Amino acid sequence: MSLRKAMGACAAVALGGAVALTGAVTGGAASAQQTTVVGESYVPTIWVDPDGCEHWVMDDGWEGYMSPHTNRQGIPVCRRGNVCGVMNSDQLFHTDSAKISSHGRNYLANFFRQTGAVSYIITGHTDSRASDEYNMNLSLRRANAVARIAQQTGVRIADVRGYGERMPKVSNSTAAGMQQNRRVEIICIR
Repeated sequence: MSLRKAMGACAAVALGGAVALTGAVTGGAASAQQTTVVGESYVPTIWVDPDGCEHWVMDDGWEGYMSPHTNRQGIPVCRRGNVCGVMNSDQLFHTDSAKISSHGRNYLANFFRQTGAVSYIITGHTDSRASDEYNMNLSLRRANAVARIAQQTGVRIADVRGYGERMPKVSNSTAAGMQQNRRVEIICIR
């Protein structure tokens, strides 16, 4: 086999294609045997997830984030997309509840009908008054309640997340700050 043909076959295998090698070298003599090498196909690319985080993928299958910056929890800092709605959870829910009021249901249904995004990510947040575990659960239950309203209006939900008290907008040291942190954010993916 010629060096050029062997290098071409190796390059094709490295790129993941199926290659048939003819005349494999055995003891210096070419044989009529045919060997097929099949591998996975990886296409080097960059893509953006619903949070606006850019990912890279190499031709060997390795993947990573384009952003070298992370927050204190180790989450990559990315372009999050367009936060198209922030609803104070005090207006949607009673204290310590994930049940949406009838006024809140009507408001959310109108919001989802009028926004016109391709899909949505819904995130729930709390203040810091309860335990971390309790706040994580409450924020996720509230985000899921909003997602159910969205799905009833026929829109697509890309993801539902509960962050509890972990992503405050402002300090929880005042009543006004805690009220701002009790919220449901809706991220529009266009």
